[in-house]
Amino acid sequence: MTVTATSVDESASPQPRTAPRARAWFRRLVPAAAAALSGLLLYVSFPPRTLWWLALPAFAVFGWALSGRGWKAALGLGYLFGLGFLLPLLVWTGVEVGPGPWLALVAIEALFVALVGAGVAAVSGLPGRPVWAAAVWTAGEAARARAPFEGFPWGKIAFGQADGVFLPLAAVGGTPVLGFAVVLCGFGLYEVVRLAVAWRRTGTVKRTAVAVGLLSLAVPVAGAVAARPLVSDTAEDGSVTVAVIQGNVPRAGLDFNSQRRAVLDHHARETERLATDVEAGKAPRPDIVLWPENSSDIDPFANPDARAVIDRAVRAIGAPVSVGGVVERDGKLYNEQILWDPVKGPVDTYDKRQIQPFGEYLPLRSLIGAINGDWTAMVRQDFSRGTEPGVFTMDGARVGLVTCYEAAFDWAVRSEVTDGAQMISVPSNNATFDRSEMTYQQLAMSRVRAVEHSRTVTVPVTSGVSAVIMPDGRITRRTGMFVADSLVQKVPLRSSETPATRLGVLPEIALVLVAAGGVCWAVGAGMRGRRAGDA
Repeated sequence: MTVTATSVDESASPQPRTAPRARAWFRRLVPAAAAALSGLLLYVSFPPRTLWWLALPAFAVFGWALSGRGWKAALGLGYLFGLGFLLPLLVWTGVEVGPGPWLALVAIEALFVALVGAGVAAVSGLPGRPVWAAAVWTAGEAARARAPFEGFPWGKIAFGQADGVFLPLAAVGGTPVLGFAVVLCGFGLYEVVRLAVAWRRTGTVKRTAVAVGLLSLAVPVAGAVAARPLVSDTAEDGSVTVAVIQGNVPRAGLDFNSQRRAVLDHHARETERLATDVEAGKAPRPDIVLWPENSSDIDPFANPDARAVIDRAVRAIGAPVSVGGVVERDGKLYNEQILWDPVKGPVDTYDKRQIQPFGEYLPLRSLIGAINGDWTAMVRQDFSRGTEPGVFTMDGARVGLVTCYEAAFDWAVRSEVTDGAQMISVPSNNATFDRSEMTYQQLAMSRVRAVEHSRTVTVPVTSGVSAVIMPDGRITRRTGMFVADSLVQKVPLRSSETPATRLGVLPEIALVLVAAGGVCWAVGAGMRGRRAGDA
């Protein structure tokens, strides 16, 4: 009997489709996993680890995941990269209030990274793609530093480079230029690897593409080397002996009011202990003394007992002291630094200008209260913002005040230097974040700021880590965490301005314009290509 082809086709069983489906899912999952894991790799490059160089392969893998993707896929991949990076980086935000605010913050911040992903994918087909892609990342950081609620710059790439070879670039153009250089190297690394693979497959690659890839790696490194003369710890206006006081905080067993008084007593006691050591010749005599943020949460202007405690400690050390207080004035609450003279008492103040949303004031209070009344109870009264830069004249030295959260904002630090600061103090209170990585992340910011503006930076913290940082970014003295201690050191005073100080926001604006130009070019090219295809 003869079997026809038709009868065979009709009787044949359908071919299994499992393998093609599995391959399709694999093609989708690999870029997604690569995006999330490269974000995690970027997190690992941040302090307290000194693995700054991991930022380069992190962006190289991210560039591979985005290359040639449509905007919808790139949005998703960018979001996964943002989650991989920000979820572990910002876990400390939930130490006191639980996981809800932490997850909400990360979910919002990752949206900016998602948009960056779409932008990077759009410019991935342009000549010179590493340059356009790095500019798009910088534009995303610029947006994230300004919105919502006046921005959240935590996690800028520059803040992970305090131990890296690129650090001198902070003195050239601030955190935007430093971050751009690192990201450019990362995307340049992907470009070089991509071209090497293409050459092995085909034996030919475009020379211009090779040049762009190699230059993307070489120029940032060469720029950092060329910028090293801008980094100096030489005294230009003499020097000053500074004492940084870390009084520590009680661990447990005290209600809120007792806790506030105990914190004040701890800082007064540590100052008096240092005064005893000075008199005994065991410690140098400081010219100026710096207390942390919230070292007196009891208003010394309204509470005579708190005023007496501070006054006694200041007279004992015999030097002007910058005291971190919480002050109520005209019905408004201020996070204030108070310049306390050993003879005249309080003579000057600085009110924190960049106050922390959901920590020092509560946006959308009624909405948040409807979701969880406990959260509104944590911020019963909103702090008010200061309006003027804070530069104290302390024993002839001009000390710029940058209170805690303000250190993350370019403008808040630069304004003190342009207002005449010869050194910078970053009084902070990290006690509510326990032993998390937050204090090390903030310390790295201060190291970058020291190089950016060529100033000594001191970091007095209630519970640590307190430190003295030279204008070249080196930490010369530091404390442990949750110990009472003091640091006394002679530090240089400087008045010259780096290019970053003089240029201010201009490098960031230039990079944002480059990013906008690249995205517009890519979108326009895509539209022209579609019209040509339709024709």
